[in-house]
Amino acid sequence: MSYVYRDVIEAGDLLLRRPRATDAPEVARALDDPEAVRFLPNVPIPMTAAFAEDWASPDSNAQLEAAGGVRFVATDRRTGDLLGAVSLQRAQADRAQAETGYWVAPWARGKGVGTAAVSAVAAAGFEAGLARIELCAEWENVGSQKVALAAGFRREGVRRSAALSRDGDTRHDLITFVRLASDSGDPVPPGLPPLPGGQLTDGVVTLRPQRTQDAADLLALFTLPEVAETNFGDTEVTLANMTAKAARVGSLWLAGDRADMIILDAATGEFAGDIGFYYFMRGLQEGMIGYSLRREFRGRGFASRAADLVARWAFEEAGVARVIAGTDPRNIASQKVLERAGFEREAHMRHRLPGPDGTRLDDIQWVRLP
Repeated sequence: MSYVYRDVIEAGDLLLRRPRATDAPEVARALDDPEAVRFLPNVPIPMTAAFAEDWASPDSNAQLEAAGGVRFVATDRRTGDLLGAVSLQRAQADRAQAETGYWVAPWARGKGVGTAAVSAVAAAGFEAGLARIELCAEWENVGSQKVALAAGFRREGVRRSAALSRDGDTRHDLITFVRLASDSGDPVPPGLPPLPGGQLTDGVVTLRPQRTQDAADLLALFTLPEVAETNFGDTEVTLANMTAKAARVGSLWLAGDRADMIILDAATGEFAGDIGFYYFMRGLQEGMIGYSLRREFRGRGFASRAADLVARWAFEEAGVARVIAGTDPRNIASQKVLERAGFEREAHMRHRLPGPDGTRLDDIQWVRLP
């Protein structure tokens, strides 16, 4: 089955129209940019005129439409300048669904072009008879995930090893966002809000989201014996795994699963430790914090300050009702950290945590309320 789409779509300051052969030079210029093609493995590096000409050719677009899809260039309604492109592809008539994809030219980024184009093409797809449209993005492609939410798509899950990487040998996951014909199309708020201004600070410590560049510092921190002893993750602590974990921070933050942050010395910018907020009990509006510090920063109040900043952000920005934390009964220093950060001891939970060699460990639970 082929779907019949409009030739032209008006979307605010944008005009979406079918590609023309004369668009090829601007398409080549837009895609001759590392950031533009970072998550477009089918686009050649370096860009070639032949690829752009084929992309914009009537034959190529006719083949896409015969398969139930469509491609538009996004242009400035006033000037006609090419700003990006958006498409519907991989149409499945038996399921009345398709996948949308887009790119934005370097000179048009940060202006809402992607969101407006994706939202408009989704509406056109539903008008043509589609019931479900997907937008898929790699873990690190947080920009596209934000576009998906802003265009009314809801995060549905992770497709493991769903796509072939540019090298043609390895595969990678895709985070899938979906919009249904019955959805309002209104923006979907992120699961956890961003940090105001990109960071939290009290002048002594500064917290910011983890980045892949932090992997080496995190590895050194998590391999300290006293830190490793209380790390209950199921991932081996290696540089590759720390890098992969940090690459997922932005996506998991948007999903509302967790917010992983770095603790910095506000005066010097030096890496001091890490702190995370884990929103496992969203239905109860209860989140948990966990933290670790480098040895040279202990005893200076950094952990208490960081815990206080995260708790305040959780209450004031994320609408959390309870923030909890746990400590080993023997870890008096960590208990004092939480007391100084305004937490109160709430329970002694026996055999709560896994220990070495199949043993179980007790956990002292602490809580802070707004």
